[in-house]
Amino acid sequence: MLNQSTVGVGQKPRAWDRLSISTKQIVWAWTFLAVPILFFSVVRFYPTAEAFYLSLTDWDFLRPASFIGLENYRTLLADPLFWQVFRNTFTYLLIGTPISIVLSFVIAYYLDRIEFGHAFIRALYFLPFLTTAAAMAWVWRWFYQPPPIGIINSLLGMFGLPAQPFLRSVDQGLPAIMATAIWAGLGFQIIIFLAGLRAIPATYHEAARVDGLGEFAILRKITLPLLKPTTIFLVVFSSIGFLRIFDQVYNMTSNDPGGPLNTTKPLVLMIYQTAFSSYQMGYASAQTVVLFLILFAISMGQLWILRSR
Repeated sequence: MLNQSTVGVGQKPRAWDRLSISTKQIVWAWTFLAVPILFFSVVRFYPTAEAFYLSLTDWDFLRPASFIGLENYRTLLADPLFWQVFRNTFTYLLIGTPISIVLSFVIAYYLDRIEFGHAFIRALYFLPFLTTAAAMAWVWRWFYQPPPIGIINSLLGMFGLPAQPFLRSVDQGLPAIMATAIWAGLGFQIIIFLAGLRAIPATYHEAARVDGLGEFAILRKITLPLLKPTTIFLVVFSSIGFLRIFDQVYNMTSNDPGGPLNTTKPLVLMIYQTAFSSYQMGYASAQTVVLFLILFAISMGQLWILRSR
């Protein structure tokens, strides 16, 4: 019998009142989800779709965009600067990611065994991650300066070693910037590895020691396999970070963005210069689409690896 407080006498129940509780819960859930969906549609999905469209046009802010098909992509594939930048970007990725993952795991593995001062040491490692990338880049740029300004070259001089050009060298520029990027992200990766190590039940290690396994065997047969989801996450996170590296390169080589002969220039910096220095928005959009496809492939690879478990 219908409650007269909600439905008047002789009045049919409203459509909302006729819905079941489970249906009402679904409606409320989608009502609350509508806000983030609308946000991502406006801030994320629409600009992405617009970038795909602009990559097929010729647009320089001065006149309306004109459709030119795949001409931007043909120009991109024939551009020697793009292939040099592409190599630079994957050099950051293929060298920086393994070094950062191995280094952060080793530090986290031994830091996990420290009892005295553990929280303080962990905070010291995490502090660079909280500092802005631009500030860190300028500090490291100061470190790399020639003597007597640069600290690193001053230390080399104390040991009788010659000063190094670092950022002014076509051979040392990219490794110098890569070292800064690895150092900047090390704290976050250490914290995540520490969380993964603490999540492994201690009984597994105790049982392995009872069975006579040594520390290296426990690390290889128990710790590393159980850390696989954590490692995959950090590999993907670090890979995306190196593929999108920009702040360190732009601030450390501000006098000559991209370093001498573009030896340190990554793809994101090329996109920035093409769009806001040359005002070739269509060509910059084509470069953005290429970067998006690379990031998308890595993300899908992550999902495939996790599903294969």
